Amino acid sequence: MRKTGGAEQVGVSESERLLFGGPLRYDMGWNQHAEAFLELNFRALLTRLPALLAAGLRLARQADPRAARTVLASEAARGVAQAVSLLAVNGVLGRLMAGGPMPERLRGALPALVTLAVAMLLAALLRAATTYATGKLEPKVERVATERYLERAAQVELAAIEDHAFHKLLDTAQYGAASARRMIMYGTRVINAVISLVAAAGVLTVLHPLLLPLLVTMTLPSAWSALTVARRRYESFHTWVQHTRAGHLIGGLLIEPAAAPEIRVHGMGAFLLRHFRAMAETAEAEQARLAGLAARTGLIAAAWTGLATAATYATLGGLLLGGAMALSVAGTAVIAIRTGSQSLETLVVEVNALHEEALFVGDLERLYVEAARREIPKGGAALPEDPREVRFENVTFSYPGDAERPALDDVTLTLPLGRIIALVGENGSGKTTLVKLLAGLYTPDRGRILWDDVDAAGADRRALADRIAMVAQDFKRWPFTARVNVAVGRSAAPLDERRMAEAIAEAGAGEVVADLPRGLDTLLARHFSGGHELSGGQWQRLGIARAAYRRGRVLVVDEPTAALDARAELEVFEKIRALAGSGQTVVLITHRLASVRHADLVHVLDQGRLVEPGTPQELLAAGGVYAELYSLQAEQFTKTPVSAPEAG
Repeated sequence: MRKTGGAEQVGVSESERLLFGGPLRYDMGWNQHAEAFLELNFRALLTRLPALLAAGLRLARQADPRAARTVLASEAARGVAQAVSLLAVNGVLGRLMAGGPMPERLRGALPALVTLAVAMLLAALLRAATTYATGKLEPKVERVATERYLERAAQVELAAIEDHAFHKLLDTAQYGAASARRMIMYGTRVINAVISLVAAAGVLTVLHPLLLPLLVTMTLPSAWSALTVARRRYESFHTWVQHTRAGHLIGGLLIEPAAAPEIRVHGMGAFLLRHFRAMAETAEAEQARLAGLAARTGLIAAAWTGLATAATYATLGGLLLGGAMALSVAGTAVIAIRTGSQSLETLVVEVNALHEEALFVGDLERLYVEAARREIPKGGAALPEDPREVRFENVTFSYPGDAERPALDDVTLTLPLGRIIALVGENGSGKTTLVKLLAGLYTPDRGRILWDDVDAAGADRRALADRIAMVAQDFKRWPFTARVNVAVGRSAAPLDERRMAEAIAEAGAGEVVADLPRGLDTLLARHFSGGHELSGGQWQRLGIARAAYRRGRVLVVDEPTAALDARAELEVFEKIRALAGSGQTVVLITHRLASVRHADLVHVLDQGRLVEPGTPQELLAAGGVYAELYSLQAEQFTKTPVSAPEAG
């Protein structure tokens, strides 16, 4: 066990250290992280109640205004019906305990009994109306909140998605949509409890002014207990959210199709299961810790409530014995106290639950704010309609947390458009980073990227992205049909079958599509019924077809032939040369330097710096890095294999 923030925390498991390199706990920094939300005390609860209800009402009105009005009206009417019921009960008891023959007392109580029955029937009808309206509201609220969450997440810069702190906010905010849904349920209960409490309190005040303070005293312990437990749960959730995600990751690996072959060949099933168990047991220990604290808090609250209840009924007895209260009034007071106590306890519990859900909705709201701050800018300068070149001028870029070793360091180079430009270098030289900057996925830390004379930093980023088509080495294999896997290259445009056919032909993917059981309508996800899986080379052809369907002015291909055989590789490069011949710019990243011989220009990168620009022939003649790498690869094909010694 270790201490954090004054409370003992569960220790770090060996699985965390071995698999993830250390503890999977977020240092919440509570003095900075929404400290106002953690002031979970009774005064703060009452202060924030109107704001919490208003937040829930806003969500409800956005989702379904009519249903929201129905809930409010029904709950208000239920409160009135409850007040009428209590007064009717007092009338019935007063008549029954008055003097005179019993038949006469019963006749006198009949109007109050009828009023009580009507009020109870009305309350039942109103409860049904509330149930129906909230049943409509809750899923709509969750959908609206989820859509806003996904919309904001999809519009931020790539650097934000890759940033640890922002991804932590994504982790926690994803629960906000479900919390928004539950806020409707809890908000409805709170409104009902408030109105019921007001009704009971009004009756008690009329019966005797001393009864209301006694009612509050009875309920304060449960309020303190609920708020204390909620604060601990919220703090624990935030601290453990990364650990929870890691546990789900291990479990998901055990059933992931891509990992299944290696798991079976290497016998990793038992290994992963053992660490899944260790992670789960660590999380269980945290839940046990919270349960122990909750039990202790509950016992203290129960003792306090027992003493307050005894004092309340002793006071009632004293008022009866002293003649300060009639027996009928005392009977009504007992019912009102029980009703009021139940309403107040419900109010505290439900407001606490509402408050706890509001904390997670607050995370969602913070995501909205942070996502807006890190959103891809809208608008900007227009790019040249027919640019001649893209120039990198003294461009430096570092990934977050790695500023000491820039991915690109003071790079100056030119990409002439309408040509084939190859980017060459060993792993980690900065090739992929450079094309991501070209595509506007990142912005430079220093320097400029110019389309002719227009700085991309101030250009319309969406117009910039519209000019780029990219086939990354690890491009996304979408679990949809083959048709959609091609058409997502230009997903905002209506599906164009002619364009689809041309893209498939340009990529040489016609044979791939023809071999599919249902052609383009074949689902490319084996883990679904009727799904089909492609080989790596088939996927690569489909990825090239996707880029061809997009028809960007600049085609970026990152290791386009990594999964292809020699014949298919030759065909792909013929297609790439044909694209360049039609005026499209091709930026090629490849380790196979023999494939670069038809490039118009080669830029050789080394450890984030440009070390050699030139044509393939010039670079070979210069005898530099390119020539060295070319020779090393050529030797692999020219060396005579060493024969194995014959068995003696």
